[in-house]
Amino acid sequence: MDPTPSRKQLTHDRIVETAAGVMREAGFWGVGVADVMKRAGLTHGGFYAHFASRDALLCEAIAHAGRDSAARLAKSTAQRQARGASPLRALVDAYLSEGHLAASTQGCPVAALASEMPRQSAEVAAAATVRVRALVDAVGRTLPADAAEQASVVAAQLVGALQLARALGDNAEGRALLAATRRNVLAQFDTAPAR
Repeated sequence: MDPTPSRKQLTHDRIVETAAGVMREAGFWGVGVADVMKRAGLTHGGFYAHFASRDALLCEAIAHAGRDSAARLAKSTAQRQARGASPLRALVDAYLSEGHLAASTQGCPVAALASEMPRQSAEVAAAATVRVRALVDAVGRTLPADAAEQASVVAAQLVGALQLARALGDNAEGRALLAATRRNVLAQFDTAPAR
């Protein structure tokens, strides 16, 4: 069997990737079918050859954005751990980094979309909930065994801090908020000595 994706699959993937970027940039409500297709270099009429509905596209886009963000976070975390950071310090430093503050269109979809998630259709909300749980699980894997039940609390601090920092802007005030949150979370939960 030929592992090369078909032209239709490549087009489908391009639409999903474009929608994921638009969604992180403009929110769920900013994802219009016509705009996504235009940005993907396609005609509006071709949309329904790939998706049954806009909600179906949103579900795939949030999954794509989540996988992409998780892969970026894992890579950044691994690099920090290779330099001697504890798993939690590596994750907190990567998530609350100045780069993540500035990269809202490529960053965590949970931080970009959390306030809109409850107002989506059941289908889209369920897909978004998967991303929230994946983030909580990723945090949980970095916590000491006696603090694992705090994963949702830590994840909420990370997401909330990033959202507030973005609201303040990619400036000294936003960066200071991230730095204060990093210090606070690590003081509470990181039992490994800093290197």
